[in-house]
Amino acid sequence: MTTTLRPTEPLQREAGPAGRMSRRYQVCVNSRPVGTLHLGTHPGFGPTIARIEDLRIDEADRRRGRATVAALAAEEVARGWGCRMIEVYVPVERGTAPETVPGIRLATALGYVLRNRGMEKTLGTTPHPLPPGLVARPLTDAEYRPFLERSYRAFAQDCVDRGITQAEADARIARELPAHLAANPTPGHYTVLEQDGHQLGILWLAFDATKSYVYDIEVAEPFRGRGHGRTLMLLAESQSITASKPTLALNVFANNTPAERLYESLGYEVVGHGMYKNLL
Repeated sequence: MTTTLRPTEPLQREAGPAGRMSRRYQVCVNSRPVGTLHLGTHPGFGPTIARIEDLRIDEADRRRGRATVAALAAEEVARGWGCRMIEVYVPVERGTAPETVPGIRLATALGYVLRNRGMEKTLGTTPHPLPPGLVARPLTDAEYRPFLERSYRAFAQDCVDRGITQAEADARIARELPAHLAANPTPGHYTVLEQDGHQLGILWLAFDATKSYVYDIEVAEPFRGRGHGRTLMLLAESQSITASKPTLALNVFANNTPAERLYESLGYEVVGHGMYKNLL
């Protein structure tokens, strides 16, 4: 039997600096549809990075190697688009050991490596009080741009450490930082943690209809290792509860052991694995 990809739409090209491309396919065995695949290029890092947006095999055709062949075929399509890397985000049901998830086992067998984990926590209803002597205040206009620049640069460096090229990271910052500042010219959900006038750290929190998201936590270097990261996370939970958002989500890069231990100790659970593979 031969497993192939059959396009179900023309190649889609989006306007904009990143020039994102995407296309949907049927996964076919001897011309019989057995699943679907959605392949695209990365909206942030640009056309050199492909992403498997979705891959589904019909229940009756699972456990026969269809997904493996479809994923390998997606790599060939990505090479034809000029991509040097391919990524996939595999959802994980809360409480499930990631190594038992079929999608993660498949990606690992095909040579994908872990870049980041998505984590979430269902919150209670009572905000956490700040420790004595600590105060929280909004980020000022003067502090806003320097913090954003540091945050974007730190994120880019984490990505460079995990396979993204410096040129790709720099191009993303050049596109997204000015756009962010233009859309949000003053600070929104940014909070400074202070003690006796000393800035201990900054929290960047965002909201959607049902969840809140920790985009960044920055602890000032002279005050690291004193538990302020935990305090900022509890502050994020308190602000989420006050905003009636019952779930707090975040991203942690692989091998950031101190952060992983902190989140796990606070009760966060893995809900997805972001994985990538270099295309030779």
